[in-house]
Amino acid sequence: MARILLLTNSQGASAEVLPSLALLQHNVRVMPAEASILVDVPEVDCLFIDARRDLPASKSLTRLLHSTGVDCPIISITTEGGLSAMSADWGIDDVILDTAGPAEVEARIRIVTGQRQLERVATDPSLREIRSGDVVIDENSYTAKVRGRTLDLTFKEFELLKFLAQHPGRVFTRSQLLQEIWGYDYFGGTRTVDVHIRRLRSKLGPEFEALIGTVRNVGYRFTLPNSGKENNVSELV
Repeated sequence: MARILLLTNSQGASAEVLPSLALLQHNVRVMPAEASILVDVPEVDCLFIDARRDLPASKSLTRLLHSTGVDCPIISITTEGGLSAMSADWGIDDVILDTAGPAEVEARIRIVTGQRQLERVATDPSLREIRSGDVVIDENSYTAKVRGRTLDLTFKEFELLKFLAQHPGRVFTRSQLLQEIWGYDYFGGTRTVDVHIRRLRSKLGPEFEALIGTVRNVGYRFTLPNSGKENNVSELV
C-alpha cells in the first residue's frame, strides 16, 4: 500500500480525476496543484498531477517539482487528446490516461516506485539490507537470518517477511498482503496468506515466531522486538 499525493484543482478530488485510483487500497492525499506545495511537500511514495485541462500550467508545475528535486516519482494524468503534448521535458516519470483501469494504475505505481528504489540502491547498496533486532534481511542475496541462522524460505515467504519488516508495527489485512506480495491480478483466496504466515512462523522457530504478530479480526504485522504486549500470535483462521 503506497502513499499517494494527488495534485489537482478539481473539486471532485480523486474520484473524478482518476476514478480507478479510488478503488485501490492506497493512502491518497489530495492537495491543490499549485507551486506553494513546494514549501512543504509531504513524504509520499508517488505523486500524481492532474493535467487533464490546463496543460501549460501542469507542465510548469511538473518541471518545477522535477527541478527542485522532489524525491518521489511523478505521474501525469491526462486525456487522450493531451497525450500529444507529453514529452521528456515535462520532467515526469510516467503518464496515464484518466480512463485507465485499476490494474493499469496499480502496475504503473508499482513500476515507478520500484524504479526509484532501484536508483537509490544503486547509489547506496546498504539500503538493500533490512535490520530489525535479531532479524537481518538481505535483498542482494535473497536471504534472511535470525540471530545468525539462515532461514530456508521460499520466494513468497521471503517477500512476505521483507514486506512486513519494512513496515514494522503497521497492520496489513490479508487482502492488502495478497495484493502487495502476489499482485493485483492474483485470483487465489486470502487463505493463501494465512498458510504462508503459518509456514513463516514455523521457520522462524518458537523463539521468534512472535515477530509476526496478529491483530484479531484485522490482519498481520511485524512486531517490533521487545514490544511486549504486541506479541499476539494467535491465528485468525
